[in-house]
This record gives sequence, C-alpha cells and structure tokens, in this order.
Amino acid sequence: MNTAFILNACLHIHAAIVAHEADIESLDRAIGDGDHYINMKRGSEVAAGMYNTLLPLPADEALNKIGMKLLSTIGGASGPLFASFFMSMAKTAQQNGANTPLEIAAAFAAGVQAIMQRGKASVGEKTMLDVLVPVSTTFTTLAAQGKSSQEIATALKQTADIGLESTRNLIATKGRAAGLGERAIGHLDAGAKSCQVMIHAVCDLMLKEADA
Repeated sequence: MNTAFILNACLHIHAAIVAHEADIESLDRAIGDGDHYINMKRGSEVAAGMYNTLLPLPADEALNKIGMKLLSTIGGASGPLFASFFMSMAKTAQQNGANTPLEIAAAFAAGVQAIMQRGKASVGEKTMLDVLVPVSTTFTTLAAQGKSSQEIATALKQTADIGLESTRNLIATKGRAAGLGERAIGHLDAGAKSCQVMIHAVCDLMLKEADA
C-alpha cells in the first residue's frame, strides 16, 4: 500500500460518494437524521483535496494526516469514527508495515476495530460495521491464503454487497435509527451503504491497476 494508491483511492471514493448521492440521502431520510450524505461528501472531498500535500509522505503518515483532518471537518458521529479508522490504520502500518496484502489487511482490521471501540457497536446493530467487519474478515482470510489482488477485490465487493443487504431486516440499536425500533426494519442503513460504495470504489481501483 503506497501513498499514491491511498490518495487515488480518496479521489475515487469522493467521486463514488457524489455519484450515489440520491441513494445515500434517501436511506438517511428514511431512518437517519438527514445529514449523513453531507458529512460523507465533505469528508471525502477534504481527503481528496489533500492529494498534492500528502503525496511525498510515507503511507502511514498520509493515513494519519487524513484521519486528523477528518476529525476536524466531518460533522456528526461519522467524523470521530472515520478519523479513528485512518489513524489506527496509520499506527498499525507504521508498526508492522503495509507492503504485503496480509499487512494491509491487518491495518484495515485495526481501523475497523477502532470504529467498533469508538462507536461501541458490533455486527448486527444496523450500522456501517455490518459491511466493514465482514469485509475485513474476508480480506484477512484471502490475504492469508495468498489470493491475488484481483481475487481479493472481487470477493470484497461481493462481501460488501451482502453486508449491506443484511442491514435491511435488522433492528437498529445504535444511532438515531435506534429510536425507531421495528420501524427501521425494511430499510438499508445509510452508513452501511456509504461503506459499500467506498469499498466498491477502492476495489475497482485495485482491479484497474491489476489490469494495467
């Protein structure tokens, strides 16, 4: 995982979030507080805008600076969660490296674990973790098996899709949707949708670079 890939991923993520504005906003209006898309757009735009500044830096430093910037620019609950994700990835990458697929998977897992700890949430509570945790598990498993980047990227997209769909029939126990009880059933979680969109964007970049 090099800095150029991280920053290109930020550009792709921002473009994907903007492209899925209608999807994300409609989900958040249904069971959220209506500001999730605005926060995701702001955060992804800020990260994408750091390209030239961060490009000369090592990957772990770039990740940490993205996390620190997100902490001060994203509103709502998303800011601290995504900031924790990037900063924990950075710490693990700095300590253990992030050159092999297994090392990158470990850094990603550390980021997801940080979101779990900060949000005091887990799988099955109708949150972004219903996408991120299965994706992290799949990533680690396939990397340990020595699968190619193409195989990993394809599998992670499928896992993200399954995780997103799993939120439809869950009762939310975290966030604003928690107050809706069973009325949230039948709706996909907006945070899970955003994460599915971002996973797809990064994996599509992986596939593009593998084919180049």
